[in-house]
Amino acid sequence: MFPSLFVILLSVSWKSSSTLAYPSEGFLHCLSIHFANSTSISKLVYTQRNSSFSSVLKSSAQNFRFTTPSTPTPLFIITPLLPSHIQAAIYCSRIHGLHVRTRSGGHDFEGLSYTTANYIVPFVVIDLVNLRSVQVDVENATAWVESGATIGELYYGIAQKSRTLAFPAGLFYTVGVGGQFSGGGYGPLFRKYGLAADNVIDARLIDAKGRILDRKSMGEDLFWAIRGGGGGSFGIVLAWKLKLVAVPAIVTVFTVSKTLEQNATKLVHRWQSIAHKFPKELLMSIFISSVKSSEADKKMTIKANFSSMFLGSIDELVPLMEERFPEFGLVRDDCLEMSWAEAILSTQGGVQLETLLERHQKTGVSKTFFKAKFDYVKQPIPEMGLEGLWPMFYEEEAKMANVFLVAYGGKMDEIPETEIPFPHRAGNIYSIIYVVDWDEKENKNSQRFFNWIRRVYDYMTPYVSNSPREAYVNYKDLQIGSNNMFSCKGSYAQAKIWGRKYFKNNFDRLVYVKTKVDPENFFRHEQSIPPLSCF
Repeated sequence: MFPSLFVILLSVSWKSSSTLAYPSEGFLHCLSIHFANSTSISKLVYTQRNSSFSSVLKSSAQNFRFTTPSTPTPLFIITPLLPSHIQAAIYCSRIHGLHVRTRSGGHDFEGLSYTTANYIVPFVVIDLVNLRSVQVDVENATAWVESGATIGELYYGIAQKSRTLAFPAGLFYTVGVGGQFSGGGYGPLFRKYGLAADNVIDARLIDAKGRILDRKSMGEDLFWAIRGGGGGSFGIVLAWKLKLVAVPAIVTVFTVSKTLEQNATKLVHRWQSIAHKFPKELLMSIFISSVKSSEADKKMTIKANFSSMFLGSIDELVPLMEERFPEFGLVRDDCLEMSWAEAILSTQGGVQLETLLERHQKTGVSKTFFKAKFDYVKQPIPEMGLEGLWPMFYEEEAKMANVFLVAYGGKMDEIPETEIPFPHRAGNIYSIIYVVDWDEKENKNSQRFFNWIRRVYDYMTPYVSNSPREAYVNYKDLQIGSNNMFSCKGSYAQAKIWGRKYFKNNFDRLVYVKTKVDPENFFRHEQSIPPLSCF
């Protein structure tokens, strides 16, 4: 059941600073045989001895928690130029007992695309950074995008061809498409068109046997699983064929801030009851954090930033808000009109469309040490519940903490839970992501930030989904459970703890598919889908 190397691993304490003669030398020799051009190995494969190893590893690591000296690092980083390079890496990893981690954009919240929680598991990282082409077919409203591309590169490619075509993926443009599409992918257009994964119509994948499969050859079960079942379980998706969607040439955006002194609590409370009922063309979200009441005052208050994208004009949006949310008091001067792609940039301080091509965000969200958790809400939280939450943001640990509320409804209510593995559809009025950040000098006491977000999460228990308490696989959280990486025994019992939260009843079908396509569990990580052969 286990690779022969496992016996050796039991007697080896492998850590990030280790340099094992075996399997390192054997793996490199294997690659040299199976790479189409063996001279390219020195340019595409980085060993721990390579002077660029650390910079390449950290280049797209978005959470600094996983860039410290104590973080387990791979034996090798492979940056393939061709699918055959990935096939060789899979083959050589299998015969030498190495685990594989696949990185697209590096935004995995628990770092599972480029590190591991287990020190004695030797692994390699396949970084798809060189596989990022975007091919847009305006006439047929489709696009092929490779998994190493970012959301921004995809959006830029579409915007260069059309102002009236778009794709319903995420908001943050440095996120890799491979990871986001694998888990579902929601963004400003999802109330109108569903998730990114809902709009994938074909894919090319390399499976555990090294075969390159498209939708027809992989079959509908596997095609279903890779669109929302999470990355790192079923193979490595090389590219995705997308159904592009129609947007008006001009959309309208606004961001309006309200503090507690400006009635923020009542506005947030009211938003909960109406935002999911807005027309599909309108998404209104809230970003909540603590701020000083004034520059001269040390007293803290809560600030709620209400942000929106509307697929229409200011002349259409203002009367709609006056009718549906008059308490908010939106006026024309709060709004701006621009193209869909410009609207994505505006939320993050960008101006030029070329900013979408930057793989490392210079404005908006910065790289920090952080921990995040996630919830779904099915009934409005009473004002008293919100008022009980606010003081937690005045605590020292929360000076860089925030909560992001995203309205659901619209198209999401119409798509069945079983359409793809992502099940969080009708019945959810909005989602919550909690994030606490800290800087490097505070990292030695990071446990206090973990404790803070756990207390917030516990406080919210009566107000959010239950049985299971649902979560989103693209916002991985190892605190809700993880797999035993060394033994198959009891894998299902362990995996269903977190699996039901991410996938609800779709988890069992994912296990079935995994058993068919990867019964030996080659593609695995701390929250990958286990095969039935492990039970």
